[in-house]
Amino acid sequence: MNKKVAFYTLGCKLNFSETSTIARDFSKEGFDRVDFSEKADIYVINTCSVTENADKRFKTIVKQAQKINENAFVAAVGCYAQLKPQELADVHGVDLVLGASEKFKITDYLNDLSKNDFGEVHSCEIEEADFYVGSYSVGDRTRAFLKVQDGCDYKCTYCTIPLARGISRSDTMTNVLKNAREISEQNIKEIVLTGVNIGDYGKGEFGNKKHEHTFLDLVTELDQVEGIERLRISSIEPNLLKNETIDLVSKSRAFVPHFHVPLQSGSNEILKKMKRRYMRELYVDRVSKIKEVMPHACIGVDVIVGFPGETDELFLETYTFLSTLDISYLHVFTYSERDNTEAVDMDGVVPNNVRSKRSKMLRGLSVKKRRAFYESQLGTQRTVLFESENKEGYIHGFTENYVKVKAPWNPELVNTLHDVVLTEIDDDGLVRFNFVKELNNV
Repeated sequence: MNKKVAFYTLGCKLNFSETSTIARDFSKEGFDRVDFSEKADIYVINTCSVTENADKRFKTIVKQAQKINENAFVAAVGCYAQLKPQELADVHGVDLVLGASEKFKITDYLNDLSKNDFGEVHSCEIEEADFYVGSYSVGDRTRAFLKVQDGCDYKCTYCTIPLARGISRSDTMTNVLKNAREISEQNIKEIVLTGVNIGDYGKGEFGNKKHEHTFLDLVTELDQVEGIERLRISSIEPNLLKNETIDLVSKSRAFVPHFHVPLQSGSNEILKKMKRRYMRELYVDRVSKIKEVMPHACIGVDVIVGFPGETDELFLETYTFLSTLDISYLHVFTYSERDNTEAVDMDGVVPNNVRSKRSKMLRGLSVKKRRAFYESQLGTQRTVLFESENKEGYIHGFTENYVKVKAPWNPELVNTLHDVVLTEIDDDGLVRFNFVKELNNV
């Protein structure tokens, strides 16, 4: 009988792509992958450090694994494992903690899988995390997350990512294209480009700061890879989203009209304190440019509430700014203090109850924005990629411009693309549609 391994991923799309790659390494070593809810010999938890909540969830997940199999070997990898390895190693039941460089060699650290009396830590100094490991996720869903870049050279005052993932570095163009072709050969219809700061693509492609390619070169080349139906840019900094890239997406064969552009604050005063590399005027310019060439484009926004020094007036500045902006939805993050960041020592700490209230206000605004965007798309013809899950008798899918649709469950639709006309918004906020071919046959 082969040994069994199960995975749990916290955090971002990048983590999902890396978990998938680590899982393939286990398969090569003769392990069978099972669901995290099943009995396994080893449980691997890929951790996140972006929010306090992700830290707390780690302990709960370890307990879940132990409840299923108290003798299972538990390993922690990922960002939190790099930042606070000893803290994770001290959690009851954890046997192995691997940092940023070591996680891709996890099978080298497994001996007899017997439980340790205490967590064993292998974690490099983050300066040593200067090599690149390509990864992508397949088999988990109808789309694949393709990692093209890792690390970050930005010094945002709230962020631990550079401490957890190291300097900005990129995959080679050759390898990205090879991975994209491998994905397309597995009948996956959509690839989402992911990384820590993907607009910085090219930097570190040769293990140094030498630049041969840019993000624009990358998207230009990927657009020509045969067999990929859809390409989606996961998240890109406003200062790195150039007009040329926006124009390319607008004329592209495969890139979809969906952008996720982090803002973090609509107040220039707060943006300066955050050490972001743009002011809100540039953000307005980017949104205007996207909408000028793709009026139907979906634009998602990251925003942080409760940053030190965010007074009621400055928060309202953000709220008003976002209200007037032609965007489609928000990802709202409540600021949480992180060790070894500049922001943790800043004055003007916002009380937790105020942070929570502001977060609720922006989440309410996001619901309105999404609804307005969906309403603007009713009556239009779009292409839907259907997902693989049966959710209470319904199948869900996304249009190219990220409108979420629903229809009665039909397994034949899974992982297929269909032209539809969007007709109405259901009570749950999702959109109903008619198939174009059915319309033509009437």
